[in-house]
Amino acid sequence: MPRPTRFYSKQQEKRVAKAVGGSRTANSGATAFSKGDVRTNSFLLECKTCTEPRKSFTLKREWFDKNKEETFAMHKDYSALVFDFGDGENFYVIDERLFQRLVKYLEGGTDK
Repeated sequence: MPRPTRFYSKQQEKRVAKAVGGSRTANSGATAFSKGDVRTNSFLLECKTCTEPRKSFTLKREWFDKNKEETFAMHKDYSALVFDFGDGENFYVIDERLFQRLVKYLEGGTDK
């Protein structure tokens, strides 16, 4: 009998929280007072996973829009969408503003 999707999502959320030193949001942020799947001091992360390995993954604009709104509501500075192809390797999708800060930081500038 196959495991429910929630099982795979919870496993991914645990891995992401551990990898970024964050905490997993209870009930995947379905409560009125706590949103997102994983939180750090500055980030709100939305996790998406496949239940079996795939070669492609469809990203939906609504995920980004919802994450942006929840990031503001949770008083976080940044957000990212985290997905995996069902193989346990996570990929982080960030917006251009944050990517520009990252480039500047990594190439020796300041991030302010």
